[in-house]
Amino acid sequence: MTANTFDAPILVLGGTGKTGRRVVRHLTAANRSVRVGSRTGEPPFEWTDERTWDGVLAGVESVYLVYYPDLAAPGAVDTVRAFTARAVAAGVRRLVLLSGRGEPAAQLSEEVVRNSGVAWTILRASWFNQNFSEDFLADFVTDGAVLLPAGEVAEPFVDAEDIAEIAAEALTGDRHAGQLYELTGPRLLTFAEATAEIARAAGRPIHYESMPPEGYAAEMARYDVPAELVGVLVDLFGQVLDGRNAYLTDGVRRALGREPRDFAEYAREAAATGVWAAPAPVDAS
Repeated sequence: MTANTFDAPILVLGGTGKTGRRVVRHLTAANRSVRVGSRTGEPPFEWTDERTWDGVLAGVESVYLVYYPDLAAPGAVDTVRAFTARAVAAGVRRLVLLSGRGEPAAQLSEEVVRNSGVAWTILRASWFNQNFSEDFLADFVTDGAVLLPAGEVAEPFVDAEDIAEIAAEALTGDRHAGQLYELTGPRLLTFAEATAEIARAAGRPIHYESMPPEGYAAEMARYDVPAELVGVLVDLFGQVLDGRNAYLTDGVRRALGREPRDFAEYAREAAATGVWAAPAPVDAS
């Protein structure tokens, strides 16, 4: 590939997050000009401040649309609608939306993007593998107990690397235009089984513990999860962790022509970074 860089930048909202930073890496490797949409970006971007929207959209060709804290959050669809209209008016020609599997509220935002009048791709993803290592759950794992209000429901965990690879392709070409990909990993795992995979990879005891939503909210607060996120997650888990997503799809295979990454591979690679190492003992002297 030549050293030329395409002129029109690609805006990656949530560009420092689990999928976003991987999308940025793929685009940068492909020699594309990238604009990271975040509070610390240049220019800065915040969903809650419309005054920041025009700056990040200026001259942009494609947008990776990731809404924080979640498309199921109150007011999300109205905000996505307003931003989408602003993006189209600014000349954006392609939108790639990260959506949530089994979330009726998220599908309202999907409809906004589908009806935007520009090329679109929707990535409707399952629970990310990386939630265990790059989010507040990493602290639970390190402490030796994965706490969730999930019971024994099975989930087809999907890898953020697979999502990012599809997103980067969709942002830079037309092959994925007009496609809705429902993205899962290659097998179903309960949260207890996923935790056991993590424990094997980390080489230390880590167990899964199901708990009621109100107890889970208290635990998240204890781990300093932002209050606005706690409420959204408790409501969301109450919806999607009921078995509705307990089946596999061929979305990754259709998009990339290969099988999705397996949870065990993810767990081995994450463990090798030391992210789940046991906390150092407290010196009581």
